[in-house]
Amino acid sequence: MMTQLLVGLFMIIFLALPPVAKIMESVMIIHMHMQMPMLIIAGFLIAKVFQSKFPGFFDKWNRNGLPGIMLFIIIVSFWTLPRTMDEALNEQSMEIFKFISLPLLAGIPLRDSWKRLEKLGRNVVIILFTILFFAMGWLYVDAPVQLCNNYLIIDQIILGWGFLTTAICFVIYLGYVFFVDPSKYE
Repeated sequence: MMTQLLVGLFMIIFLALPPVAKIMESVMIIHMHMQMPMLIIAGFLIAKVFQSKFPGFFDKWNRNGLPGIMLFIIIVSFWTLPRTMDEALNEQSMEIFKFISLPLLAGIPLRDSWKRLEKLGRNVVIILFTILFFAMGWLYVDAPVQLCNNYLIIDQIILGWGFLTTAICFVIYLGYVFFVDPSKYE
């Protein structure tokens, strides 16, 4: 448990170092599809400590996993918007909010909620993100104008294809779950 906490904290500190943040935020797809998920993973890793320190809180407020997964969905959806990416680069307060919200308001609730959700609930979350990623991919690829002031249109198109590729991977996973019974292989 302490190892996960240390790794998670190290990830957040490492990603917040100005040279690392500047490099990761200089390319749109790396900003969105590497830095932000890594911040969520860092929160996922440190969640075990919060769960052990405050078990009553999570049992009371996230009993079935829905409140936590809703918070996760809201935070991740917020950070997929072009305006929030721009503001994270232009406003220091938004940059700080990114480094706080993704680990604490997305990563921790994800870890606590995922095991509490039933299989159907987990698949619904994946379906929601599939739809969101197809929509965002289409938006970033097909937008006739530059959506983010800090990135070139080619960066925007590459990010859109990243979203579409991820959405296709989600569809493949959902097809696998629908057609194959994983319990046969356990």
